Amino acid sequence: MRIESVRGSLVESIHRVSAAVVDAGGRLVARSGDPQFSSFLRSAAKPFQAMPLVADGVVERFSMTQEELALACSSHNSEPDQVARVQAFLDRVGCSESDLACGPHRPLWRDLALPSEVKGMAEVPRTRVASNCSGKHTGMLAFARHRGWETRGYHEASHPVQRRCLEEMARWSGMRTNDIGTAVDGCGVLCFAMPLDRMAVAFARLGGSDDKNVRTVTAAMMGHPELVAGRGRLCTALMQAYPGKILVKVGAEGIYGAALIEQGLGVGIKVEDGHAWAACLALLSILQQLGLKPDPVERLAPYAAMPIKNTRGEPVGLVRAAGDLTFI
Repeated sequence: MRIESVRGSLVESIHRVSAAVVDAGGRLVARSGDPQFSSFLRSAAKPFQAMPLVADGVVERFSMTQEELALACSSHNSEPDQVARVQAFLDRVGCSESDLACGPHRPLWRDLALPSEVKGMAEVPRTRVASNCSGKHTGMLAFARHRGWETRGYHEASHPVQRRCLEEMARWSGMRTNDIGTAVDGCGVLCFAMPLDRMAVAFARLGGSDDKNVRTVTAAMMGHPELVAGRGRLCTALMQAYPGKILVKVGAEGIYGAALIEQGLGVGIKVEDGHAWAACLALLSILQQLGLKPDPVERLAPYAAMPIKNTRGEPVGLVRAAGDLTFI
């Protein structure tokens, strides 16, 4: 399948989509393009990076709430409530904003760049604690504190926090640590590269596990989708529209990972040119083809097609999904 940018009646550009749909046993159920296309998971790895917080006792040590665990898995909008919750957790861990290795950036939700247009929304300063990854980083600082490790350099590949996260990612994907590609993510920590079918396996196992620790992580994400992303974001909209039925996490450069809980399936998606909005369209189209009910393309129509407008605000085309999955 592909995502097409149409102007008038002409397809002006095409975004190719590779995707893998697997069951928890690793069997390929459906594909688009190359299901073994290798890519970095980027922020789609956050649920797995958060797993040691539960498994290793960090949640109990610092009395982490479900909301804080959801933020540890999040790529949040930098909405004031989200930032305030991260700050409160950071304070309780006994760290300060200067301890965070993530840098400041523009909020992911574009409307926050113009706060006067968002009713009741205060302007969010561009600070480390307002980074979309600040929840993950605070969780990693808490992990280091809990284990008695030095917090300085917690984001570096050689630090035991990052080695532990790599081991967790390997466990869920069914790969050896040496076979997972690594590099530095946008927020400064280790990020992981693997084939899409391995990414899909990790999400299938995540969604289908009965392990108490795993359920704690997935319940936090699905119970507080407004913290996993936020207003105007597909991760939040999907988990709110299908409570308990789907877990979804975006990653940079056209990545989505999803677990369909009732079907026992995992999905790994990469828009090969990294187009972020095309990835939204691809995910909804794939979920539609996998039989998610009610129809996600209809239920979440604003995310299923993107109008193209000229500088006068007139519609002149659209971005749309085209083509089908190949079922195995």
